[in-house]
Amino acid sequence: MTQQNMLPSESSEEQQIISKVMLLFLIDKMDIPLSNSQITHFAQEENYLNYLKVQNYLSEMVDIGYLDSTKANNTTRYTITDEGQTALESFIHYIPAGIRTRILKYVAKNRRLVKQDFETVANYFCDFERDEWIVKCVVHEDDMMLMELDLTVVSKEQALTICNNWKNNIDTLYGQIFSILMGKRPREAAILPPHTPDGAPQAATEAAE
Repeated sequence: MTQQNMLPSESSEEQQIISKVMLLFLIDKMDIPLSNSQITHFAQEENYLNYLKVQNYLSEMVDIGYLDSTKANNTTRYTITDEGQTALESFIHYIPAGIRTRILKYVAKNRRLVKQDFETVANYFCDFERDEWIVKCVVHEDDMMLMELDLTVVSKEQALTICNNWKNNIDTLYGQIFSILMGKRPREAAILPPHTPDGAPQAATEAAE
């Protein structure tokens, strides 16, 4: 743990306040529901908190109403509540300026990947009557569904592979699938395109011209 990242050596109670406000600050500035693993990764990567403390603080802040937690597809995500916003505004001065700056830099560096992870969904389940595995792959942008694929495969291993590839390669896959459906050869380096005002994917539209 570097001296730059260490929290001030204050009383145990003050350390807890700083740690909790840091987590509120991160979730607020990321402005996207963060998963438990994403919050834990931040705390450990920046050498602020260990795993057990993160879990305890998240649980405590859900209990007192500072955070909302929702669980879907075995993933728990956290958002800050109005009460949490009020607490953040009241106690933000506890966070040293250097740490606030580092959190803002972390948000700027990682927000795109966090947003993509939140908006890219891949699930699978077994149809026991047919002895088949159903895979559902979805990608959203904000409140708009860009693409949804439902696939049937013969094994759990195939389903898991498809889900992992969808989440890990969505930028390329989305562009290639759209180009193929438009009757054009997919670009090898296709990326998830931004939207034009009328809602058409810009990069894919250019490829079809």
